[in-house]
Amino acid sequence: MHRAILHMDLDTFFVSVERLKNPQLVGKPVIVGGRERGVVAACSYEARKFGVHSAMASVKARKLCPQAIWLKGDGASYSYYSNKVTQIIADAVPVFEKASVDEFYIDLTGMDRFFDVYEYATKLRSKIINETGLPISMALSTSKTVSKIATDEAKPCGQLFIEEGKEKEFLAPLAINKLPMVGDNTYAFLVKRGIKTVGDLAAVPVEILENLLGKHGTSLWEKANGICNRQVESSYSRKSISQETTFFDDVSDKEHLLGVLSAMTEKLCYKIRSTNMVSSCVAIKFRYPDFTTHTQQLAIDPTNSDTIISEAVRKLFYLIHRNEKLRLIGVRLGNLSNEKSQLNLFGNAEKELQKLKAIDSIRNKYGWKSVVNASSATDFR
Repeated sequence: MHRAILHMDLDTFFVSVERLKNPQLVGKPVIVGGRERGVVAACSYEARKFGVHSAMASVKARKLCPQAIWLKGDGASYSYYSNKVTQIIADAVPVFEKASVDEFYIDLTGMDRFFDVYEYATKLRSKIINETGLPISMALSTSKTVSKIATDEAKPCGQLFIEEGKEKEFLAPLAINKLPMVGDNTYAFLVKRGIKTVGDLAAVPVEILENLLGKHGTSLWEKANGICNRQVESSYSRKSISQETTFFDDVSDKEHLLGVLSAMTEKLCYKIRSTNMVSSCVAIKFRYPDFTTHTQQLAIDPTNSDTIISEAVRKLFYLIHRNEKLRLIGVRLGNLSNEKSQLNLFGNAEKELQKLKAIDSIRNKYGWKSVVNASSATDFR
């Protein structure tokens, strides 16, 4: 079974977020960082045309691109959008690694038994762009190294698929400084010896590169030949869980909507109890026929109780319901943690806990729908 490693990288992330906040910045040279001193944190492609790049001293960037618009940066907004993208990915794939605030590796190995992996990756990229407004590039190959390099080649806002067995063919014509870990000194050292492309480097016997560069030489030779067995290392801890459904025909009946929300809530509570998690934030989502979307959330004491969370969902429903037809509804349980569930709101907390355990035991054996609240509508996808 060949590996399928997807790499995704948000294009000029800080600049792209700033442009979402202020569309007038689109098409203009923008630099995020300290204008008077410090370094360039990020810059737009318009600024890069003048030679500006990340980590460049601000004084040099000002000389290269005096017309650039400088922004100090907005850490809170960058964190918000990074988390938003992370959640979209977490909801869509089994294993992923968040390499940085704007970069992700996703392991889709074995998924080709169920669907076309590249097509799935393409849909995921489109979903991120549509739901966040941020440009993102991606590449799919058999390794982290090749996918990362291919993503850089796909920028801005593009995508590539390097098929198994064609890694060396893809890498060969690229300049050697396209390889990770080839800095200015290593680049100059190799070019001086006539090694200018990745193909040139791949053709050099590994023993010679070991003599020239030590262990670094071996690592570069492996990269040049498309050899990379590094695993996608997932350290992500899920912070929320959600369920939503799109109706075949738009629905306005209040009782039916509440029934669907009730069933979704029961199912989500069952899921978080199975992993000993609790939620301290409940949210519902409405989408209208014109695709206008409205979400509302409510903070609660940490719990995984159907009763408490269902009550919060009903409160939110009556808070935002406008007696209009809905195209989609959803429920999200957020701020998941391993805290102790707050059942002390009930007169008989122990009895409530035992009831939930008994119900979950039946569901574990016969399926979730084997025990549901009478008011719940389970006919959602």
